[in-house]
Amino acid sequence: MPRAKASSPLYASFEGPVSTMYAELVERNRSEGQLLPGTPGSLALRERPGSGSYWYRRYYLLPKLPQVEDYVCTLDEHVAHGAMSNRIELAVWSQEQVRMLRTLGMQVADKDAALVLVEMHNRGLFSAGLVLVGTLAYMAWLNEFGVRAVSSRTQDIDLARRHALKLATPVSFMEAVQATRLGFSAVPGGLSPSSPPSSVKRPGREGLRVDVLTSGPELGRVVHLPELDWYARSVPYFDYLLSSPRQAAMLAGGHCVPVNAPAPERLAWHKLYSSTRRASDTAKAEKDLRQAATLLAVLVERDNLGLSTTVKAVPKEVLDAARQRLPALQNLLEPHPHALNEVERALHGTARMAIRQATPVQEAGDPSAGS
Repeated sequence: MPRAKASSPLYASFEGPVSTMYAELVERNRSEGQLLPGTPGSLALRERPGSGSYWYRRYYLLPKLPQVEDYVCTLDEHVAHGAMSNRIELAVWSQEQVRMLRTLGMQVADKDAALVLVEMHNRGLFSAGLVLVGTLAYMAWLNEFGVRAVSSRTQDIDLARRHALKLATPVSFMEAVQATRLGFSAVPGGLSPSSPPSSVKRPGREGLRVDVLTSGPELGRVVHLPELDWYARSVPYFDYLLSSPRQAAMLAGGHCVPVNAPAPERLAWHKLYSSTRRASDTAKAEKDLRQAATLLAVLVERDNLGLSTTVKAVPKEVLDAARQRLPALQNLLEPHPHALNEVERALHGTARMAIRQATPVQEAGDPSAGS
């Protein structure tokens, strides 16, 4: 059978100044603390007869939504007024930086996704251990590595936790998403309409959806998360995926939001596994496969990572799924021969090791030993 036509390179590297611009944006927003939701806005003074004058921040959550006004301080509270002025100034600068990075080809999520991520950040959920997974995590790693690649637009935000979040007091997940004022409704986590909710969704067929996930041996089992007063759906091998997450950032709307993301090599191997579990959705399976191949190529070529060292921690079933995808990986990675060699060596090496471990050692004098 003739070999499939070689594919195009999976990614291209940005020039140094682009990555420098991104790194400065991330550093400044990571040190900022809470972020301003919506547009940067402006300060407006309001007179109240008999009660004095007050400063408000006027801004828009989304372009088609009404303008919002949030109380800031009284006329005489100069420190609070100055602090908000500085926050608005940073938000204006960040918005312009994100706009330029989007134009240059960096991955930027939509504005409604930005509102959700900002709310999660401001309520301390990421600092407590919440992890951004799925396509948005993949997009975040492309930016972190300073590379440009094809990324399917997504209307899903996948959030996950392996262990209970380290929160001083519980944080209601539903209250957090309702604070975005985007009209989210709860979606049952199971097949039955009476199942506890594990997701929320905006109105409309293409409305943004936020899923909460956790680790568990059975796909789709609904698990209670008391610290969020919410539920999550279990996904096999998420304990592997969510082990040792890394600090990252998500560009969304006009924001740069500090988040946690799975280690990129774990995200790549788990996406290969996921691509073999989507028999009814070939488009998502191919998307997972391409994202995994791209991450593996970047890790080898840009990060000098030896993949053989990463497979030691990968569960056997995940590696078996990766081997099923090897022919497709070979085609996708043809423009990346060094990465392809690393993938083949990692997968074939672990296969040979598994065979050796499964073969009983014959002791001297064993009559069953071959002549």
